[in-house]
Amino acid sequence: MNIGQASRASGVTAKMIRYYDEIGLVRPSARTESNYREYGERELNELRFIRRARGLGFSMEEITRLLSLWRDRDRPSREVKAIADKHIADLEARIAEMQAMVGTLRHLSHCCAGDDRPDCPILADLTGGTAPSEPRPRTRRG
Repeated sequence: MNIGQASRASGVTAKMIRYYDEIGLVRPSARTESNYREYGERELNELRFIRRARGLGFSMEEITRLLSLWRDRDRPSREVKAIADKHIADLEARIAEMQAMVGTLRHLSHCCAGDDRPDCPILADLTGGTAPSEPRPRTRRG
């Protein structure tokens, strides 16, 4: 099949297929006499593997290693598990960082009057100021 058909069958864009081929992530596909790439089941399986790994947030370096292990039928599964466990730890750390960001932003938003006045603890914090510890009363300007 050609690159368009492989793209539809794998869910990977033709542009990304070309990129993966260029960086050596996928093994070079066969070429026709007119130098067009041809894709078979092996390449489709690799492209689906890459798409799923990217969907799980693995880095290109991790995907390269996982793909290499997947191709090696004599691999020890402990190497695959080690990569997955490290990725889990990285994801959990990122989640914790994001939850801390949400907490900070929630506090800043709570402290902001959100009225017509120009002073804003959110902007103050972004410029290196400190956020107030208690929300200011929301008063109407008359």
